[in-house]
Amino acid sequence: MELAVKTLAGDAAGKIDLDDAIFGIDEIRGDILQRTVRWQLARRQAGTHKAKSRSEVNRTTKKSIKQKGSGGARHGSRNAPIFVGGGAAHGPRVRSHAHDLPKKIRKMALAHALSSKAKESSILVLDKAELDSPKTKALLESFKGLGIENALIISGAEVNENFARAARNIPNIDVLPVAGLNVYDILRRRTLVITKEAAEGIKARFDGAKAEAE
Repeated sequence: MELAVKTLAGDAAGKIDLDDAIFGIDEIRGDILQRTVRWQLARRQAGTHKAKSRSEVNRTTKKSIKQKGSGGARHGSRNAPIFVGGGAAHGPRVRSHAHDLPKKIRKMALAHALSSKAKESSILVLDKAELDSPKTKALLESFKGLGIENALIISGAEVNENFARAARNIPNIDVLPVAGLNVYDILRRRTLVITKEAAEGIKARFDGAKAEAE
């Protein structure tokens, strides 16, 4: 797959060949994408939600009513869940929401996510994502000229500091290094913007995963 390369100023900067095995998949597997997004979001959950059980609430231990003669049930503690201020019977507990997902599925999902953007003609390749000064207004004008409104921008191995500082004030724009490329962020943004260095990094990432599998 061949795509045109542009500069931030909107000028032509040549062309680039993208691997069809990564960007040219015809049949996009929605089920694979859903599994991976669910896996990512589950890993992000803090899991720190908690309710106090009856052994953890601080209430009086005095017997509330007589054992016999009241005509009601026998109660020895106000910590019971049936009383106001008592502990929760089956409340949430601190736990990890993470679950396993095979590396093969994660790799496949990333390729399908990238291919879905290519299929929608929603991939833009930049020569480089760098600025001399962190000027949000100047970057916004560049984005406007390129037609970028809602995008995930993948830089090289490291994100240019001036570019990152200028972009963080623009809504619906995310900037990540190539190592941070993931399915969820690709799908949540309308356009995928990658630099030439990022394109090489993506190919190296898949080649490394392929070599590891072999």
